[in-house]
Amino acid sequence: MPTVVVQDQHGQTWRMAADTRLLLFAAGRKASNLAMEVLGQQPKGFLATRRALYLADMSKMPGFITRTFALPSLREQPFEVGVVLDAKRLADWPRQENAVTLIRLEAGRVVSVEYAASAESLRVALGLAP
Repeated sequence: MPTVVVQDQHGQTWRMAADTRLLLFAAGRKASNLAMEVLGQQPKGFLATRRALYLADMSKMPGFITRTFALPSLREQPFEVGVVLDAKRLADWPRQENAVTLIRLEAGRVVSVEYAASAESLRVALGLAP
């Protein structure tokens, strides 16, 4: 897995820890909304207990919208979000339209890539009851 170092929604350095087991990647608005629907209902520390991280590609969003609405909304969430604003950074990452990409890792290596296109499938992927 390539090293990813970006900023989170608070402007702090965000990087993938060596023990990360699951990376949720939202490459568009619908995927991001899906991730927020499921993650926003979970308690603080939920992702950390699963050694999971959330990375959102917000590069297609106009800068004004990002600064005025999206980032302030993300700052209210009880979890950290890696924010990508440069489209070239993740251009070759796996994605499906309207789905959250689930990259499973072991010792920093990709072992599988799956997609969750519904709240139910994302909950199942996160080990939550359907």
